[in-house]
Amino acid sequence: MKPGNAIEVKNVKKKFKVYFDKGSQLKERILFRNRNRYEERWVLDDVSFEVKQGEAIGLIGHNGCGKSTTLKLLTRIMYPDSGSIELKGRVSSLIELGAGFHPDMSGRENIYTNASIFGLTKKEIDERLDDIIEFSEMEPFLDNPVRTYSSGMYMRLAFSVAINVNADILLIDEILAVGDVNFQAKCFNKLREIKAQGTTIVIVSHSMGQIEQICDRSIWIHEGKIKAEGNPREIDKDYLDFMGQKRQEIAEQSQKKDEAKTMVAEEIETRAEAEEKKRWGNGRARFREVCMSGKQSDRQRVFATEESVKIRMNYKVKQKVQDAVFGIGIFRDDGVQCYGTNTRIEQFKRFDLDKDGEVVVNIEKLSLLPGKYTLDVAIESDMATPVDYFRQAYSFEVYSSLTDVGVFRMEHQWEV
Repeated sequence: MKPGNAIEVKNVKKKFKVYFDKGSQLKERILFRNRNRYEERWVLDDVSFEVKQGEAIGLIGHNGCGKSTTLKLLTRIMYPDSGSIELKGRVSSLIELGAGFHPDMSGRENIYTNASIFGLTKKEIDERLDDIIEFSEMEPFLDNPVRTYSSGMYMRLAFSVAINVNADILLIDEILAVGDVNFQAKCFNKLREIKAQGTTIVIVSHSMGQIEQICDRSIWIHEGKIKAEGNPREIDKDYLDFMGQKRQEIAEQSQKKDEAKTMVAEEIETRAEAEEKKRWGNGRARFREVCMSGKQSDRQRVFATEESVKIRMNYKVKQKVQDAVFGIGIFRDDGVQCYGTNTRIEQFKRFDLDKDGEVVVNIEKLSLLPGKYTLDVAIESDMATPVDYFRQAYSFEVYSSLTDVGVFRMEHQWEV
């Protein structure tokens, strides 16, 4: 192992057998041997990385990419099919909630059992017992069986033991999602403290905020391979952009399925009839197509907060519309109106519609926060006469790499 390193993972590969229809009893396995067919799935494929002593890294990636498997290999719960893993020093881990706890034993008894799994002697546990109890804030319940504990109480006790064994390496798998807000803040402060003391930390999490608060480096695992690693703010942004593109693909597939279902349902109710229920007006002009485009597609369904967006409204004119007005409205899926405007409000010069055309709304920054939204569009004539009001003409989603809250993001700057 290189000087200064706490963890070295070299060319690690890991596969699992996935059975299609495996018999659960011995008799079934003998009589129906053909059922024992399986395929081999590579969860990790030639993964290599190093972690320096005192460094904190975060493993990120979509579900099933190999993050938790990597952590279990580091704890030696399982072993790689090929490659090598070297760790220097005592390892403490929080892999699964309640792992190493016996449900019928009291919290106090489980402290001794769990700490002994991490390699502590009874004398060492006795010395740390008061610190463990104090940090967990569980003293009133310590002599109750842990099966009577809530998931948050489980986590308090497990985390308190894990961070008080004076480990050189701490491995955490998504467990910080459990517990109340105050205890989570306490855990983060403790992690910063033990990191400052030189403990090496590896965290698996879907919370980019947790990764950025604690970690010096992010490793993005995708389909069993390391796709990127580096500064958490940069890697996390790239990962969220990638996931946004995936959501765009899923949204497009969902749209195609919905259109296919609509075609089947046309025997009962035509698509035009379904649309008519969402629109009204005198019909002198009608929207033929409404769509939104972004950096990924001309007909995009998923956008990043502050992405540049165009709303395109193609219309057909049947009779001349005098003093025409175009309008848009954006609504969240819970019915909250997020924004609405029209050409009259924005004092656009007066115009008439006498031929088919297209109107485009350029949005330099779509400031909406993550959620599902629908777009309403409208044409009016003089005296606010409805020509074509089209509710829910287009649906879309928004995602963000930040975790600010509310409806939209205001442009602002901090001065401290």
